[in-house]
Amino acid sequence: MSLYPSLEDMKADHMIQAQARAIQTGSIRDHGSLNHYPAIPAVGFESAPSAPAYPVSSNPISAESLHMYPALVDLRDYMGLDLTTAERELLASNDYAPTLLGSREVAIPSGDGQLIAPLSGSSPGLRRAAVTHGLREVILCKDKGGKIGLRVRSLNKGIFVVLVSANSPAALAGLRFGDQILQINDESVAGFSMEKVHDILSKSPVNGIKLVVRDRPFERTITLYKDSTGHAGFAFKNGKITHLVKDSSAARNGLLIDHNLLEVNGQNVVGVDDKVIRKIIDSVDDAITLTIMPSQIYDHLIKSMAPGLIKKLMDHSIPDV
Repeated sequence: MSLYPSLEDMKADHMIQAQARAIQTGSIRDHGSLNHYPAIPAVGFESAPSAPAYPVSSNPISAESLHMYPALVDLRDYMGLDLTTAERELLASNDYAPTLLGSREVAIPSGDGQLIAPLSGSSPGLRRAAVTHGLREVILCKDKGGKIGLRVRSLNKGIFVVLVSANSPAALAGLRFGDQILQINDESVAGFSMEKVHDILSKSPVNGIKLVVRDRPFERTITLYKDSTGHAGFAFKNGKITHLVKDSSAARNGLLIDHNLLEVNGQNVVGVDDKVIRKIIDSVDDAITLTIMPSQIYDHLIKSMAPGLIKKLMDHSIPDV
């Protein structure tokens, strides 16, 4: 089973595989060398080895074969994608322009599938935004003010991160909005109140505060691709998704209304003004990976915090990849 970040990636991969099979069986006359053009890297993980790239044809496909072996130029016509400058230049390198782009497949650390991203794989946002739902151990220390820069809230007998202060020990350790804290210094915190958890953290020693964290169990990511007009097909107000455009990338890829935007390409936008979020989205050339959470859960997590406090303290930096 193969996994795709977006419907556009899946469509492109199917097209690439069809042409690769045709090349291998001699259905397409190719008088040049394979792999003439470099492959576009797909998103992977540090522990995941990559597989060889698909073969790439260096010559245009004959006109009579085009309807049998669609290429990425057809994907642009079919889905209205606004391909990157490099992709457009590559597609325009021949008069007929249906040349293949490369692709890589890489394994992911959980599940039986492989993540394939022929189009959005070159986007660093896809790697920044990865949500694994797995467990990790985090070691924290306190800053010179005796703080770790973390606030939590209880929900359904669980403890969840709702604020990570910028440049704090919690931010440096990679904690994010929506992470679930399972243990603090080997003590399970299931059923604890947020006041009790804050008290445990405040009384902890300066160094060696050990947390066991589940990666954002209520969150998921959706990768969208801008069309030729520069839009992905959704609208939002106060960070909440309110409308979807019919037949847009947002609609095709299963984006839902009544969900809140938490990250755009891995950058936290909780508490950020809509105008600023739009600028972040507009600054992206093609693929956009959104991290979202159902609004009912989001509203519960932040209801005890003032919007000004979130805007002032929240870590909105761009993660390293």
